[in-house]
Amino acid sequence: MAQQANLQAATRSDTGKGAARSLRREGKVPGVIYGHGRAPEALTVETAALNKMLVGISAGTTIVDVAIDGRAPVKALIREIQRDALRPAQILHLDLYEVRADEKVTLEVPVHLVGVPDGVRNFGGVLDHSLRDLEIEVLPADIPEHVELDVTALAIGHSLFVRDITIAKARILNDPDTPVCTVVAPRTEEAPAVVEEVAPAEPELIRKPKPEEGEGEGETKPKA
Repeated sequence: MAQQANLQAATRSDTGKGAARSLRREGKVPGVIYGHGRAPEALTVETAALNKMLVGISAGTTIVDVAIDGRAPVKALIREIQRDALRPAQILHLDLYEVRADEKVTLEVPVHLVGVPDGVRNFGGVLDHSLRDLEIEVLPADIPEHVELDVTALAIGHSLFVRDITIAKARILNDPDTPVCTVVAPRTEEAPAVVEEVAPAEPELIRKPKPEEGEGEGETKPKA
């Protein structure tokens, strides 16, 4: 079942980079909520309250009850959290998408691998987790926090695919033949190549040949 969280927000009229910077200095995060044909509505949320809400939840799969200006809460999904590239703890902007209980949404859920594969445990293989999120279509109330995939029986050279996963009340949108994980053989250390030492060749001496007697440039034969 989907996780639940609560968030207080306020509408704002000032937009743009300058206004956003001013809000952040005041300890607030600029944001926007949209969806269902409504015009995007600019919001602000308290930075401390947002950070507290994000602790212990999976942001992409949590239904947030957003109370705007004290009105009745609307249910929304977090579509994007923009963070500062140099200071990831600082949130720059928040995107919220309003959802309805009777309308399906499309989102990504993380895939968690469970167990130690046979090929890893008994033969020294390495588990390669290549697909970490699944795209699904589901009603908001049925959003799973994550999807678990048991890899215990996986042998070396074997894979599990999207087609091996089932999610109750949800439709998986990924290609069924996409591999999710594979157990690959352990790498063997190759012996270093033997390099044959070759004695350095004698340098070729290039010099002007000595002229034959009597054939030198500008040489004259003695008169008889």
